[in-house]
Amino acid sequence: MIAIINNFQIDLSKPIDISIPLSNTDANPIAWYIEKPEIEPVKFGDWVGKVSEGSSTNFNNIFFNPHGHGTHTECLGHITKEFYSINQCLKQFFFTAELISIEPERIVDDLIITKFQIASALAGKTPEAIVIRTLPNEISKKNKNYSRTNPPYLSEEASIFIRESGIKHLLIDLPSVDREEDEGKLLAHKAFWNVKNVNNLNTDARLDCTITEMIYVNDEVQDGSYMLNLQIASFENDASPSKPVLYSIQCSVE
Repeated sequence: MIAIINNFQIDLSKPIDISIPLSNTDANPIAWYIEKPEIEPVKFGDWVGKVSEGSSTNFNNIFFNPHGHGTHTECLGHITKEFYSINQCLKQFFFTAELISIEPERIVDDLIITKFQIASALAGKTPEAIVIRTLPNEISKKNKNYSRTNPPYLSEEASIFIRESGIKHLLIDLPSVDREEDEGKLLAHKAFWNVKNVNNLNTDARLDCTITEMIYVNDEVQDGSYMLNLQIASFENDASPSKPVLYSIQCSVE
């Protein structure tokens, strides 16, 4: 099915799903020192919400944390004293996107994505969204327990560059754009959203911008320009589990 979106022609029948599904198995990725998600049938006395146990329907409760249990999209409400909801901040869902692959640099004990790497990979392009695939692109990203592993992260300067380039949506295949243990500084988050004071939000903070973490982009997907469909569940929360989908751009219709 061919569609024209934002003046670009794309084939909706060929989606490239870069989300990681949520499950209650050991295959589910985990971050931030929590346990795997729970998906269990509702129980009322002897009644169990499971067809295989006699119910007419499967009727499950799900307990999970969007930040620690897989692909999720967050707004600046993740780091502010005042409440902001991803459901209120994200009102459009299709964006031009650039997929780039970067091998983080070893700096002392950390692996860091630098401003120079981002600038070099973008080569002057200014898409609405940037999708960062880190190298090596190990399949273990889809089920890794990241807790206490000090994963790679973005430098503050790289995050500032992304913001100043006009990019409004940042997607990355890591549990956070910031260092796992950084004493609560959250420099990359704050730089991207232009949040100077979490207790009293500055007027130029970027309310309509998002960060999506814990994606996975298969090796066969080539770096380059795409159309991004950023799908979220309608949670009134700082973050929601999400399903970012890329579409190859066939041509411009301008």
